[in-house]
Amino acid sequence: MSDTAFTTGITVDQAPAEVFAAVVDVRGWWSADIDGDTDRVGGEFDYRNGDLHTCRVRVTDVVPGRKVSWLVLENHFQFTENKTEWVGTTIDFEVVPSGERTEVRFTHHGLVPAYECYDICFSAWTHYIGTSLRELIETGTGRPNPRLSDVDAAVASAS
Repeated sequence: MSDTAFTTGITVDQAPAEVFAAVVDVRGWWSADIDGDTDRVGGEFDYRNGDLHTCRVRVTDVVPGRKVSWLVLENHFQFTENKTEWVGTTIDFEVVPSGERTEVRFTHHGLVPAYECYDICFSAWTHYIGTSLRELIETGTGRPNPRLSDVDAAVASAS
């Protein structure tokens, strides 16, 4: 890991095309509360994790089966003094064949240890890539954040 980026990765048994499909299925591994296009250059999407974290992201590069890149256009953290720490950072997903397996290399350029959000973001990205994306690729079901409106509706119906 460099001091100008956070990097993590996983290696799975699935083919690159299957892995790539999971990467661009952002609702399947990051958050069910995403609105917009996540799989085409120029597409923009809004991510929400309640009031805790929201951001607007533009897809800047798509090489089917190989790479996806994002640019963070807007960001708001509830838990940091500087609410916009991610603005202008970029995120790359590289899908790389590795023998009989496939590697996903995730890099969040500009997510640096000096950021107040770094420890929380480190833990979150490690979970989303290492657990949720891996499970989506391997089993077809990830562990994204739920839509809070769905959670509220479930709680209300259980009452």
